[in-house]
Amino acid sequence: MGAVLSSGPRAVLSHGSAAALWGIRAQRPGRIEVSTPAVFRRRRGDIAAHRRTLPDGDLTIRDGIPVTCVARTLVDIACSLSRGELERAVNEADRLDLIDPEALRTALDDYRGQRGVARLRKLLDRRTFRLTRSELERLFLPVACRAGLPVPLTKQMVNGFEVDFYWPDLGLVVETDGLRYHRTPAQQARDRIRDQAHLAAGLIPLRFTHWQVRYERDYVRTNLLAVVRRIEASRSA
Repeated sequence: MGAVLSSGPRAVLSHGSAAALWGIRAQRPGRIEVSTPAVFRRRRGDIAAHRRTLPDGDLTIRDGIPVTCVARTLVDIACSLSRGELERAVNEADRLDLIDPEALRTALDDYRGQRGVARLRKLLDRRTFRLTRSELERLFLPVACRAGLPVPLTKQMVNGFEVDFYWPDLGLVVETDGLRYHRTPAQQARDRIRDQAHLAAGLIPLRFTHWQVRYERDYVRTNLLAVVRRIEASRSA
């Protein structure tokens, strides 16, 4: 709090220090980072001041300390982190119910053209990307064909659940997840129940994300091919 107060009116904790206050990143040793619309003659060696005027929507209070909002904080730190570090920060913000990936994706529209936005969009696209039903089938079916699978049934009720792709002769079910709908513990628990019901009925359940179907089709094909070979080997044994 002292670092913010000593930096003048409308100064707020920001960047890595804001991330530490929000609990999405550990505080690194070194200077405390603040954002302030002016640079004052009175400076402290333990303060790193970013000179900028932030809109009111980027400012909030946490634990009595003026600080940048979570979305602004993530934009500010995006370019200083590795991809893995940035993903962990986004995941932690989601876990703490500070902001979910979909809300963050929408919030980035307010920061167009700013450093860090492109990296966050690329990261979030992998998590929230979702094909339409027709696009999903158009892209997935040729991949399944190249893996040696016949044309599957789609949108079938199997063991009380509607599944995306189903091969009754092979006993194989493939579900495709858009992570925006499968991120919470409750949603993931429902997915486990679906998979367990299929396994209990003697089926093989597989899951791929929409991103994998669109951008990692070789990976999807390789896994499908391995499963088909395993099924064929078990039947010929």
